[in-house]
Amino acid sequence: MGRISLKDTRQKEIILAFYTVAKKIGLENASIAKVADHMDINPSLIVHYFKTREALFSGLIDFILEQYSDIYKTNGQDYTNARELKQLIDNLFSRKWNKLFDDSVFYSCYALVYRDKKIRSAFKALHESLRKLLTDALQKANKNGVINIRNEKETVEIIFALMEGAYYYLGMVDSKTDYTRKLNMLKKHALLQLGL
Repeated sequence: MGRISLKDTRQKEIILAFYTVAKKIGLENASIAKVADHMDINPSLIVHYFKTREALFSGLIDFILEQYSDIYKTNGQDYTNARELKQLIDNLFSRKWNKLFDDSVFYSCYALVYRDKKIRSAFKALHESLRKLLTDALQKANKNGVINIRNEKETVEIIFALMEGAYYYLGMVDSKTDYTRKLNMLKKHALLQLGL
């Protein structure tokens, strides 16, 4: 059994502190100095592990992926029946996303893809990873005869467009009743894509 590296542990602590500071004061205001202050450490220690603020962003994007991939960890990861696949879609179209990662930090991070090529590349990799997780699930379900779709990747693109559009748009809906109704409508269309 291998030992957990102190470097990995320290980097995770710094990324979590960066996330906490970004939630509190906004990503655009989160700096190495403010993260160090939050952790009550010298900023040079953060620079030792993350040479630049952009490197911290890259670590934060990896953290987002790690958090979001938890959505795919359902009890029946073999997708041998419709119930398991419906549970995955329920998870994708649920408030669980919001509990995994703060929307304001996510969308602030997303805005940076238009200004920074490295962050754009990291964010693109994040989205490709999430799509691959769903593609893998649909391929298993297809292989097991749970669904019968010709192109899993195309179906995944449609489901993600519904889901991402839903979260962007529904972030502005104040009524819990309207939010739930609209989210359920979009989830129904995702299930229709799968023939469920």
